Amino acid sequence: MNEATIAKKHETVQVVREKISNAGSTLFVDYLGLTVAEVTELRVKLHAENCEMKVVKNNILRRATKEEGYNGVDEHLVGPTAIVTGGDEVTAAKIVYGFAKDHEKLSVKAGIVDKKVTSEADLKALSKLPNKEGMLSMLLSVLQAPIRGLACAIKAVSEKEN
Repeated sequence: MNEATIAKKHETVQVVREKISNAGSTLFVDYLGLTVAEVTELRVKLHAENCEMKVVKNNILRRATKEEGYNGVDEHLVGPTAIVTGGDEVTAAKIVYGFAKDHEKLSVKAGIVDKKVTSEADLKALSKLPNKEGMLSMLLSVLQAPIRGLACAIKAVSEKEN
């Protein structure tokens, strides 16, 4: 191998490493069997939610994850692999698992969430959670309930006295 090829591979490893490092979640998926149109459809859905899918050679992924200090990823990097990166911990998993319901050829191998290697089963459970905004709205409604109850009680007492 010449020096230009080695430099190009090193640059690719650094780009992938940076993507994984900056992502809230990274999923390693097997896309074998999907048509070009189906892969394009998935990429469009991901892009709409600020997520990205990129096909990467397993050797590049092994080097990038090793340099980032993630152990346990290598065993999942068999066959064609694409990485799906998302800004938060939930969105990419939601989209991929939602898409996989209608396209059984798409499968998740493993992932990295919150800087930890995560199994396929845990990613599937994560995909069923609401996203950050959904969780915050649930928290706000729980926090508002006692105040709402107090306001109703005060109103009822004031109406009773009149």
